[in-house]
Amino acid sequence: MTKSKLANQSFEPIMQIDNIVKEFSGVRVLHKVTIDIFPGEVLGVLGENGAGKSTLLKILSGIYQKTSGSIRFAGQDVSIDNPASAKALGISMIPQEFNLINTLNVFENIFLGNERSNGLFLDKKAMRAKTLGLLAELKTELNPDALISTLSVAQKQMVEIAKALVSDVKVLIMDEPTTVLTNHEVEIFFALVERLKARGVTLVFISHKLKEVKYICDRLVILRDGYLVSIDEVDDIDEADMARKMVGRELNQIYPKKVFGSDEPVLKVSNLNIKGLLKNINFELKKGEILGFAGLIGAGRTETAEAVMGLRKKDSGEVQVNGKAVTIGSVADAVACNMAYLSEDRQGKGLVMNFDIIKNISLISLAKYVKGLIRARAEKKQAQHYVKLFDIKAASINSELMNLSGGNQQKVYLAKWMDTEPEILILDEPTRGIDVNTKKEIYHFINQLTHKGMSVIVISSELEELIGLASRVLVMREGEIVGELEGDDINDREIMYYAAGLK
Repeated sequence: MTKSKLANQSFEPIMQIDNIVKEFSGVRVLHKVTIDIFPGEVLGVLGENGAGKSTLLKILSGIYQKTSGSIRFAGQDVSIDNPASAKALGISMIPQEFNLINTLNVFENIFLGNERSNGLFLDKKAMRAKTLGLLAELKTELNPDALISTLSVAQKQMVEIAKALVSDVKVLIMDEPTTVLTNHEVEIFFALVERLKARGVTLVFISHKLKEVKYICDRLVILRDGYLVSIDEVDDIDEADMARKMVGRELNQIYPKKVFGSDEPVLKVSNLNIKGLLKNINFELKKGEILGFAGLIGAGRTETAEAVMGLRKKDSGEVQVNGKAVTIGSVADAVACNMAYLSEDRQGKGLVMNFDIIKNISLISLAKYVKGLIRARAEKKQAQHYVKLFDIKAASINSELMNLSGGNQQKVYLAKWMDTEPEILILDEPTRGIDVNTKKEIYHFINQLTHKGMSVIVISSELEELIGLASRVLVMREGEIVGELEGDDINDREIMYYAAGLK
């Protein structure tokens, strides 16, 4: 069965979505969306942040309930009132922000809600054995007994995938499944997709990686501002057409003109060591530059940032800010040194999802709004400033973060740190799960910050992002800085040679 003919077969759709409308507090975010989804197809869902993609998939998986419209599954009208009713139909969802319990281990999370029992007791031996089989299928060497709290973001993604595969899944929904995976892990993931498709499983997923979408999908649904723009067979549309339909206009150059800092170092890290993680890390960040950190997952990039920010205890090493040695043992110490850090795990380490936009923006900078009592008016005014500056799309400034799209959550996260008025900004995977237009906005904003004298470190697994933004790139491998690239040497080949140990 070829991709171009998939949606035209005589078989019936596995799922029919008819005139779905969704409103939050009277604000309509989906407008009469109608889609047929077929058995054994891979359906991509594209659109800018705030286009309604995640909202639609959450309705199909029972997390949200539709305001109006109907859903048919396997030819029958169904009411998907909650995730349990979706799972009973054979619909599972892997969310972009993980739904795992840090204090439980891998196999306990995988079987959460699907526990195996042996009489009156849980059959942990059977669950552990099944987990080993699932992890082997995913080609990951995770320990079933490892606590979730000890895992990297990429490893947590693998646990979420395994968790979805435990049940008899007919439709597997995924929100940005590859954003935290290495190129090798993406290849493993795509092979898994093909195996699931061969079994007749339908896969529906959101992705902002247009090359991947073009490679793996059969059809594409494109949403804009809550409206269905088009449904295209993947062979009939190229990446430029995808981007154009998503934003409704032509996209100009996504990356701004590169900036080159002065020779003045604002941050100097010397002989930084953490046993088993980091070895003899030495680098300088210059005033007004964008310094990139490249490397494969587990190379030590995030651990370096966390050590500099006081989130990890160093075994040895010195940090200088503006030529003066400083002691940073906590984030508060780093903030006092005018440093800011956006973690790759925005929900786990950055934002409070049941707080509104105002409270999230002032999470770290609250002290400046306090004079005896919190000056709520000043706090709100500053939040409104950032909502306008970053074009944060929300029903209200009082909207809880859980009701915002991933890209708008990321903008709030950036605004939170901007409110501390930093001189040094460390961004860890700053555009993970963000659409192409929002990426462009963030890239240009970062560029503007450097023109104002701010110095920026960008940690990214997207080589194109580092090549487009950074004036220097440091490449890490196995906890060490193994290469420094400038000028024309900042390219895919050179970065990967160092990252893979070929240079």
